[in-house]
Amino acid sequence: MSAYKIEAGTAQHIGSRSQQNDRVALYTAAQAPGYVMAVLADGNHSPIAADQVLLTSKHLFDEYRVGDTANLPRLQELLRNIAQEVHQVITMNPLSATAEPQSAVALLVLTPQAQAVWAHVGDARIYRFSGESCAMRTNDSAYVEHLTNHDKLPPEAARKHRGSRLLNNVLGNSLKEPFITVGHHEGLQAGDALMLCSDGLWQLFRPEELAAAVARNTPRLAAERLIGKAGERAQGKGDNCSMAIIKLVAPPQEAPGYTVEKMRRAV
Repeated sequence: MSAYKIEAGTAQHIGSRSQQNDRVALYTAAQAPGYVMAVLADGNHSPIAADQVLLTSKHLFDEYRVGDTANLPRLQELLRNIAQEVHQVITMNPLSATAEPQSAVALLVLTPQAQAVWAHVGDARIYRFSGESCAMRTNDSAYVEHLTNHDKLPPEAARKHRGSRLLNNVLGNSLKEPFITVGHHEGLQAGDALMLCSDGLWQLFRPEELAAAVARNTPRLAAERLIGKAGERAQGKGDNCSMAIIKLVAPPQEAPGYTVEKMRRAV
């Protein structure tokens, strides 16, 4: 088992929007003791797709069974299956023809063996921090490369995919299957942290700012301060702002179960 304990929390703010379309949650697994899943869904147009992300994630995570050690390929397949099943459910929903519910998504599983496995689609982001440094962050580079190599798009057109209904990489896009990026990291230790967030947050901060806020505060206080600063920087034009923060902290030192007495001098 890893020499750290977990501090975690989620937070949301509606920003300047008329409704909250983001959804975020932390789950434990019914048949996988010690495993933790973080889910963040950034809904477009409505919360319908984001709600489906949470429902499917919880259902498939509860069905996941583990062996003696974590199987990273199986966990990556689990996250792919969640994203693909959500996409299928959304596109088959009769409401999709008119409401066009869509969602970006970030998924993360933390194992008892100090491993993190993640997947994302679209503008939802995942960060791994080491102290006050950003050690990893997801982006759209893999999808842009896919569009240029597989779909043979010119690089400039691929980089502008968010502006195209045909090319936008989200769950629920009836015109294109989602492109799911997966990754993992082994050897997590106390002092590391992981963060999922929607574009209502990450577009307003440098990665180093996010790392420092998480490192210097509890998850709850870090979220409060980041949401407050996001509101200031957005200047009344803020998007829905959501995040999940998982910090790995050193366990407190246990007091010894014995007492030490001064020996008397022998006569």
